[in-house]
Formats: sequence, C-alpha cells, structure tokens
Amino acid sequence: MVLKIVLEPSEEGGYTATVPALPGCISEGDTIEEAMANIREAIELCVEVAEEAEVGREGVLVKELAPALPSLPPSTRADCRGCSI
Repeated sequence: MVLKIVLEPSEEGGYTATVPALPGCISEGDTIEEAMANIREAIELCVEVAEEAEVGREGVLVKELAPALPSLPPSTRADCRGCSI
C-alpha cells in the first residue's frame, strides 16, 4: 500500500506529518527523516485501532486485500516455448 504523506514546517520548528487517506493520523519530528519515521509508526497504530474497532461490531468482517497485479493482455506476454529457467 502506498500512502501520500503531507509534511509541513511547524511554527515551533520541525515538521508535522499528516496522511490525507487516514483522517486524524498525524505525527511530528524535528527533521523530515524523523517525521517520516514517526508517521510510519502512527499509520500502523491508526490502522490497528481501526481494525480492532470494526472487529467488535456485530456482523462485521475484516479481511486483508493484497494489491492486484496488473493482468497483461496475451499479445504482450513473452513467448517462452522451448525456454528453460
């Protein structure tokens, strides 16, 4: 999963990091690198809390969905007749 991170300089110094796709998921750091490390941890916590909240509701299922790989049309697939790997 790829998420966009918005980094803004803080008035107090350092950076504030937010994730538009995860409202309320916010963190800070003195440097861009620190803010990115902190927002990564915040994202994990935000997703974990959201999953736990959904599991507790009656009739709600939580499933994982891996990103789908693009399907290539037959005309773009390599011809491997007689090839060995």
